[in-house]
Amino acid sequence: MSVKLPCLCLVIPCYNEESVLPITAPLFLEEIKHLIEKKKISDKSRIMFVDDGSSDDTWKIIKKLSQENFHYFGIRQSRNRGHQNAVLAGLMEAKADYDITISIDCDGQDDIRVMDDMVESYLGGNEIVYGVRSSRARDTFFKRFTAESFYHLLDFMGVETVFNHADYRLISGRVLNEFENFKEVNLFLRGLIPLVGFQSDIVYYERQERIAGKSHYPLKKMMALAFDGITSLSIKPIRLIMGLGLLVAGISFLGVIWSVVVFLQGKTVSGWSSTVSILCFLSGVQLICTGVIGEYVGRIYMETKRRPRYIISERTDDREQDADTKN
Repeated sequence: MSVKLPCLCLVIPCYNEESVLPITAPLFLEEIKHLIEKKKISDKSRIMFVDDGSSDDTWKIIKKLSQENFHYFGIRQSRNRGHQNAVLAGLMEAKADYDITISIDCDGQDDIRVMDDMVESYLGGNEIVYGVRSSRARDTFFKRFTAESFYHLLDFMGVETVFNHADYRLISGRVLNEFENFKEVNLFLRGLIPLVGFQSDIVYYERQERIAGKSHYPLKKMMALAFDGITSLSIKPIRLIMGLGLLVAGISFLGVIWSVVVFLQGKTVSGWSSTVSILCFLSGVQLICTGVIGEYVGRIYMETKRRPRYIISERTDDREQDADTKN
């Protein structure tokens, strides 16, 4: 009796990648064909490019690729909504038609050959397989320090992530069906996927330099991503604020006792510098605390609007070409 092979969909988010896409697309196709020849995946497996509202010729290249080979197809967002939303769009689009998905960036930095190990791990019973960098020896000191600090900060704030894992992962259709119930507008997939649960595994690989073009994830975006992850998945900052408030209140109470004792001893000295210093300190603490709480309130406000997380405006396959809105 023949064993049904899993149908795989590669989900590849693209934003202004006209310089790198013609180079990496054949590499993805080669790996798909390799897995098909090894009879690890179905010959109906395909490669989905998700154009995140690119302003260059990325979409034209995707359409051309889809015309040249059945294994290529693409969807296009109505506007740029960010990397996380682009990955989500691809995963949700692939959920109904494919048994497994592998999300990977199109810049060629992640080792494509590791997909073989990911599929093997899935066939062995794992529903999620995380691609994790084995080392950061190629990075500059600044890049390595900021990247590792990013994960340590998330861990300290109570966000469950896989250290040195970005968005290179295999997910089964079963997991995606459950993940669809997560309705967050503020997305941080690296923290949300582990929350789904199910049996998981890790494969390690060496990350390479970008093949062409420039990175779309500078330090500013990395910090924004970390902030999204913390405020979306953890309330620890609010608890830290409460702790800070208790500490300041305790110091202030000691200051009151001290001032009463000095007054009773008749040693009071009039002065404005100490008063101003205390007022400035307390005002600064209050503003910081109010800002953090305000950020949480703002995110709650955005969540209550229930706006769509992605909108597909075009497709390259035979399905309906009308704009498709997903919640």
